[in-house]
Amino acid sequence: MPVTIARGRGLRVLVASFMLVALAAAGACHAFDFEDVAKRAKDIAASAYKKPDVNLPKALQELTYDQYRDIRYKPDRALWRTAKLPFEVMFFHQGLYYNYPVAIHEITANGGVRDVPFDPDLFDYGHNKLDPNTLRGLGFAGFRVHYPVNSQKYKDEVLVFLGASYFRALGKGQRYGISARALAIDTALTSGEEFPRFTEFWIERPQPNAHDLRIYALLDSPSASGAYRFVLRPGVDTIVDVHSRLFLRHNVAKLGLAPLTSMYYFGENHRIGIDDFRPEVHDSDGLSIHSGTGEWLWRPLVNPKRLLVTSFAVDNPQGFGVQQRDRHFYRYEDLEARYETRPSVWIEPRGAWGGGRIELVQIPTPDETNDNVVAYFVPDVSPAPQQGYDLDYRMLWQMENETLPTLAHVSQSRRGHGYRRKPDDSIAFMIDFEGEVLKKLPIDTPVEGVVSGDANIEIVEVNAYRNDVTNGWRLALRFKRHDDKKASELRAFLRTGTTTLSETWSYILPAQ
Repeated sequence: MPVTIARGRGLRVLVASFMLVALAAAGACHAFDFEDVAKRAKDIAASAYKKPDVNLPKALQELTYDQYRDIRYKPDRALWRTAKLPFEVMFFHQGLYYNYPVAIHEITANGGVRDVPFDPDLFDYGHNKLDPNTLRGLGFAGFRVHYPVNSQKYKDEVLVFLGASYFRALGKGQRYGISARALAIDTALTSGEEFPRFTEFWIERPQPNAHDLRIYALLDSPSASGAYRFVLRPGVDTIVDVHSRLFLRHNVAKLGLAPLTSMYYFGENHRIGIDDFRPEVHDSDGLSIHSGTGEWLWRPLVNPKRLLVTSFAVDNPQGFGVQQRDRHFYRYEDLEARYETRPSVWIEPRGAWGGGRIELVQIPTPDETNDNVVAYFVPDVSPAPQQGYDLDYRMLWQMENETLPTLAHVSQSRRGHGYRRKPDDSIAFMIDFEGEVLKKLPIDTPVEGVVSGDANIEIVEVNAYRNDVTNGWRLALRFKRHDDKKASELRAFLRTGTTTLSETWSYILPAQ
């Protein structure tokens, strides 16, 4: 039935009412999502970078490490604690290295956005003597997410965002070790590295029965901006799905994507001159790569005397990760650090990443307090300035279910002096391979080690024989290096006939 509308003032009032209703409906239909952050990132990339002001009072800037750790968020004030939701969020105070505030917002149940304001009353300052009146204008430095993964009686810390674009996650039974970053720019270049930082977060309020949590973040730096969505799924392996869109302000020399940062001090393959009661000290012991061709590579980590940068050319990689394969307490004998519980992180690309290289940066460190290992993907072609560049990947924070090749994998690489009847100037490696493919081999199967080295290497001896303890195979390798002042590269794998049995052990012997 047609509706007749009277003319005049009544018509104007009715039309205005319809417009208000329409606008209200449109606003109600729009829930905050990734595209809102992406628009912000695109807009700020089109403008000049503005360095944030340091807003810390002197007392907070001069805190020691232990004094800063004495500032703790009050658990009873956790976000969503009173609502008894499966996830809770607690926040970090500014101070020490964390000079800049990070804006935090909650995406409410209806898709709206509200600010989560900083308040010094949210924190217990321990033994620190700080004037509360000087803290009112501060902000949060970051936050941590809690969820029960080890017991339903307690919400464990499972994800932390703190400092620049760094974040760390944990699965069941794990302790913090390796970290991830959103983006690495000009790492290991003489021009100096740039550290983009998250300036703003939006945390989506979970449903009462939720098993995942969505977090959005805005990235900014002198060279780039970016929008990120993280979907956290805690568990035995904690999963973080990452969707990102980058915008460069200008061309950069090196763009490092999905970067991982870890620590390697010494281990079974590299502990020259270190006098320590512990057999090994590291958060990670190797870089694993699953190339686009299907080849698996394993590069054990080292602590070089000088900066060491190496890379593997890949086309549409299937995955890569910085892993902790040594999983026995007796490998470390450290009751406090418990290095055997540090997570491995595996990166699974979503979609085609194209051509590029996996780059590994290893930095000399005098002790275990410094992260000295970085790995990331560098695309052959970087995006043009102002052009959106999407990158999606899954991160697996693993311990019990580490991603390993279907072929045999390297379980250890032990280095020592080579010898025949007595020690000589050669170098020896004992490389152990394990895996179901070796366990299933008939005992009389002929297995050989295939070994190659660069021009600085002379292979002296290669032997492969069964390891009856592990039901795997051991490759005994002896070689000489012509010039100790030059880094050298070796490759080795197992095969029977024309059939490859193992991943490729790819080792860099640092210069002396």
